[in-house]
Amino acid sequence: MQIYRLAARPLAQQPRGAFWLPQRRLFSSTSEYDLVVIGGGPGGYVAAIKAAQLGLKTACVEKRGALGGTCLNVGCIPSKALLNMSHKYKEASSDFKKFGIRVDGVSVDIPTMQSFKDKIVAGLTQGIEGLFKRNKVEYIKGAGRLADPHTVQVHPIGGGNAEMLKTKNIILATGSEPSPLVGGALEVDEKQIVSSTGALSLSRVPRHLAVVGGGVIGLELGSVWRNMGAEVTVVEFCDKIIPALDVEIGRAFQKLLERQGIKFMFSTKVVGSQKSNENDEVTLELENAKSGDTLKLHCDVVLVAVGRRPYTRDLGLEELGIELDKARIFANLRSLVSRSRCIRGSITTPIMQCSGAVVDSPRGRIMVNGQMQVPKYPHIMAIGDLIEGLKAEGVAYKRGAFPFAANSRARLVKVLTCKETDKILGVWILGPNAGELIAEAVLAMEYGAASEDLGRVCHAHPTLSEALKEACMACFDKPIHIA
Repeated sequence: MQIYRLAARPLAQQPRGAFWLPQRRLFSSTSEYDLVVIGGGPGGYVAAIKAAQLGLKTACVEKRGALGGTCLNVGCIPSKALLNMSHKYKEASSDFKKFGIRVDGVSVDIPTMQSFKDKIVAGLTQGIEGLFKRNKVEYIKGAGRLADPHTVQVHPIGGGNAEMLKTKNIILATGSEPSPLVGGALEVDEKQIVSSTGALSLSRVPRHLAVVGGGVIGLELGSVWRNMGAEVTVVEFCDKIIPALDVEIGRAFQKLLERQGIKFMFSTKVVGSQKSNENDEVTLELENAKSGDTLKLHCDVVLVAVGRRPYTRDLGLEELGIELDKARIFANLRSLVSRSRCIRGSITTPIMQCSGAVVDSPRGRIMVNGQMQVPKYPHIMAIGDLIEGLKAEGVAYKRGAFPFAANSRARLVKVLTCKETDKILGVWILGPNAGELIAEAVLAMEYGAASEDLGRVCHAHPTLSEALKEACMACFDKPIHIA
């Protein structure tokens, strides 16, 4: 078979887990697919489009009936939409007055907010369908299951006979689902006791929202409803929020949330619950993990946000001998690739991957789990190492930090570098537009830049990006605008 290569800049480092696929200028003329992607989320649909652009005959199987996965339908996009709307309400109702702007009679219209959010989601999902048509990706609505190493069985959403798709390669990009609370103390009904999906679709502002889990999802959704007037209490089993968070950033972030009015109960676990249909109240039975003391918390809505787990049910994994580890991630998939060409795609790990499995255009390959990881938290973006990790590994490092003094909602940018080489090892940003600011740090770390490289680059003034420049200057020299 003739293999065509595209001229491209050679990669600085070939990622591990790269599997080479033949490139074609035309689609296959046979009925067999070159690639079938199970899952139409950010990992799956991106891989499908790129494969089709390379000339591979590609199909994408999605059981939700709408492309975009959790992120677009019941995750990042609707959550950010509600967070943005709730922040605007908070500004209008309480923050504008300090700028000399008086706004009277501000109120929340939840049905209109939810309708606006749904329109955003619908527009984006339809946009992905348009990209599929433009790139000639076949979109199949149904539940995909591995029948054998080269066959995907699809059960249509509307019922009917299953369809068999013959394929040379398969990407599993089935994403994740909300994790239940261990022990069964809370049973989600999406009315009074809700998952993140239900918390995005509430028809009213809760009087008192109890958030079980002080992680990324719980804190963001807690912020949404707190901004709109709900009393919010976070119940966390650990002794701090987001255990994987940088300690300094975590403390500053917790203070920010407490100033918003969010309350925290640390080292506390839920051991039981009672629902009352008369007054729509839920009573949580809590126990202090250290002292054993018990107490009760009364609320009207409970959000169970104890993390997410990979969606691996009903995929036919066991029949093919694909084993799962304790985290339900494929334990032996890499050893099976050579004979089955079945490749792990976007499946949630403790730190979310940008796009799990992607098809790389210059090299015509499928890459599994790129090494660059960008954790995402409300108001926080980060890449690279933690100070605790560097200390544990015995790495000599330097720390540079700079505050966003001009914005009271923001905190700081922190940069960690190798003491000997000045190479950037980690960047943490707490503040507004952190998601945009982190891109410069990602690019710098991808190419092995030193803090001096960023510190000597001209940054537009006055902009928030100057904080990253100053934090880098604090590593290799001295910052200008802080004592």
